[in-house]
Amino acid sequence: MHPNPKFRSQHDDLAALFVREIAFAGIFADTPDGPRVAHAPVVLSADAATLQFHLSRGNGLTKHLDGATALAVVQGPDAYVSANWYAAADQVPTWNYIAIEMEGPVRKLDDAELIAQLDTLSAEHEARVGIDPPWTRAKMTPARFSQMTGAITGFELRITAWRSTLKLSQDKAPGERERVAAGIEASGHGALAHLMRQLGEEGKSA
Repeated sequence: MHPNPKFRSQHDDLAALFVREIAFAGIFADTPDGPRVAHAPVVLSADAATLQFHLSRGNGLTKHLDGATALAVVQGPDAYVSANWYAAADQVPTWNYIAIEMEGPVRKLDDAELIAQLDTLSAEHEARVGIDPPWTRAKMTPARFSQMTGAITGFELRITAWRSTLKLSQDKAPGERERVAAGIEASGHGALAHLMRQLGEEGKSA
C-alpha cells in the first residue's frame, strides 16, 4: 500500500467494488521453495469477509496453501504519468494505479464448496458476456466435469486485513490533475482517466 494517505479511499465499500468488478487476483504465499504467486479468478462473498479461488493441482502454491496465511492482490487500471503534462516546473514522471490487497488465513474447500464456487463464477461472468442461454455445467457430461474438477483445488481466504491504493493524482491541484487525466486518456488509458475524474477528489482532505 502506498504510504501517502491521500491515495487511500475514504469509502469502505469501494475496495470490494473493485474486487468484484475485476474478479482476478494474484495470490501470494511463502512455500518451502520460497515466495510464490498464482493468478486466479476470485469470488468475494456478499459480506466481503472471504475470497474464494481455485488453482491447478500442479500449481506450485496448491499443496502449501491450506492453513497458510496468504495475500491476494487485485490490480486495476494503471498508466505512466509524464512530467510534461504538468504546468508546474520541477515535476517528475510517476505512475497512477489502483491496487487492492486482502490478507488472511486460507483453508481448502471440499468438493461441494468447489463446485458451488465454479457455478458462481460461471453464472456471474456468463451474465457479463450476455450470451443467451448462458453456459452452465449442465452442458457437460458428469464424467467430464468430474475429470476437470479433479484437476483443480478450491480455497477460501478469510480476509483479516484490507489495504488499498487508489493513486489518482490526488496530491495535485485540480487543474494539474485534469491535465494528467487528459494525457492518460490520450495515451489510450480511458478507464483510468475516468476514475481520476470520478474519484480523484475524495483524497484531497485526507
